[in-house]
Amino acid sequence: MKSTALTQLHTALGAKMVPFAGYNMPVSYSGLNEEHLAVRNSVGVFDVSHMGEFILKGNKALELIQKVTSNDASVLTDGKAQYSCFPNETGGIVDDLIVYRIDAETYMLVVNAGNIDKDWNWLQKHNTMGVDMNNISDQTSLLAVQGPNAMATLQKLTDVKLADIPYYSFAKGKFNGVDNVVISNTGYTGAGGFELYFENGAAANMWKAIFEAGKEFGIKPIGLGARDTLRLEMGFCLYGNDIDDSTSPLEAGLGWITKFTKNFVNRAALEQQKTNGVAKKLVGFEMIDRGIPRHDYLIADASGNTIGKVTSGTQSPSLGKAIGLGYVATSHAKADSEIFILIRDKAIKARVCKLPFLKK
Repeated sequence: MKSTALTQLHTALGAKMVPFAGYNMPVSYSGLNEEHLAVRNSVGVFDVSHMGEFILKGNKALELIQKVTSNDASVLTDGKAQYSCFPNETGGIVDDLIVYRIDAETYMLVVNAGNIDKDWNWLQKHNTMGVDMNNISDQTSLLAVQGPNAMATLQKLTDVKLADIPYYSFAKGKFNGVDNVVISNTGYTGAGGFELYFENGAAANMWKAIFEAGKEFGIKPIGLGARDTLRLEMGFCLYGNDIDDSTSPLEAGLGWITKFTKNFVNRAALEQQKTNGVAKKLVGFEMIDRGIPRHDYLIADASGNTIGKVTSGTQSPSLGKAIGLGYVATSHAKADSEIFILIRDKAIKARVCKLPFLKK
């Protein structure tokens, strides 16, 4: 099992460690609810150094990205980022990712930890144009500092004007004395904040400085458990739960990152799916009756017919009710549709609702 540069620090802080995507990761420190609310109300820090980072360079780098991703990366300018996915050849998704344009011939792709090798091989397979590819995942640390007080915390440690970095944008600059830190605004919590990419050797000092800077705001370390509840309140997909090799971006509500203005892997099949419509859709739902939905619980209609399956579910700390995501037959996907989650052989009533669950 792999470790991040901060694994020993997490252990020293008393974090509950679990295996995740091949890494030894902190799932919680002081408790999920407390950590979740710290991010929603103030500021928290996630060690997400397990994520993968690939650098693509050369005058054909954009051509390769356009070929393998569903979104249109040609609209990116320097300092901009884009959410996208790698469609596979059978209508599903290899992975979802973020594309960062550093300059016209240099891009960084940030991929999910559990898919690093799979994604690298996928890119290599399609790299028929000789793009220079460098997998920097093992040398790169990544901290996500999230919450309404994230900017005030981090601004103490850099001259880069954080207020000038819009959502899905980034800047490179000196942070806590370290050069060439990528400071990105692409948060996965809906609480605002920034991600910091830097070399492993700076990780311990970076962590210490951020916690010193955030002391006045009651800054807390946050584990993967709260990361999951935070992203779920926003209706953000998690690869391996809500999207995978068998779910199409259109079924997952990711038509907005699927651009048919360019050619990409399996474009024709997805375009046909858009024309014909999909048989199932990913929806958000909230429980009406008492019960917590869990991954793989079946979803039924009022007559007891199985119409789908839960992909993610939790008790929302911010909303005080149980919420979930799941695929249902398209006929049951409209907001306010009544559905039933089968929990221990009982049909528990729920209601399809519009995302995100947590309205800003």
